[in-house]
Amino acid sequence: MTRALDGGRRGSKSGEDTSLVIFLHGYGADGKDLLGLADPLSDHLPDTVFTAPNAPERCIGNPMGFQWFPIPWIDGSSEEEAEAGMLRAVDDLNAYIDATMEAEGVDADATVLVGFSQGTMMALHVAPRRADEVAGVVGFSGRLLSPELLADEAVSKPPILLIHGDQDDVVPPISMPEAGDALTEAGFQVYGHVMKGTGHGIAPDGLSVALSFIGQQFGLDLG
Repeated sequence: MTRALDGGRRGSKSGEDTSLVIFLHGYGADGKDLLGLADPLSDHLPDTVFTAPNAPERCIGNPMGFQWFPIPWIDGSSEEEAEAGMLRAVDDLNAYIDATMEAEGVDADATVLVGFSQGTMMALHVAPRRADEVAGVVGFSGRLLSPELLADEAVSKPPILLIHGDQDDVVPPISMPEAGDALTEAGFQVYGHVMKGTGHGIAPDGLSVALSFIGQQFGLDLG
């Protein structure tokens, strides 16, 4: 049985609601952590609804926030607990995506997943395994889980943008080319951007590149 995910929502600036961006936050954060990005993005994506669910579990390492699954080297959980938690969260997230698209009246081909850190790990795992291909995935500062399984398990191949800070001391910058290589080898169209001088966060240049990518997937010319 899946767990219902709560969180925030920003309606489209125009009221038209023709596209959808779903933000997936990192370990120990919550949906509000990323939903603020809707403010600068909505000026350029006026017909887009933005939602940001809280992950399904209170974070072991930070009880004020949430986690998609445990991280053994941070919270002392076992590898088995981490894998089980991730698989359960995958079901929760798929149910949330389905319910949100239905509620907003937006199809998969007008939906983009935007993840940060652990949220990127979820987005890169879930999107390729969904039968209804989303318009795209933006992954900030994350990793690709189980890259060896991707080619066999992928049933859809949305375009993917990977963005990472070259000074990231939480998720090593090498994680971006490692993910990019595995995705490319599995037949995905992959783009990348390095945020120079940036640690584990989202810099203005990274957000600008993400905006251009999202607009392209929604068929918009943002100049």
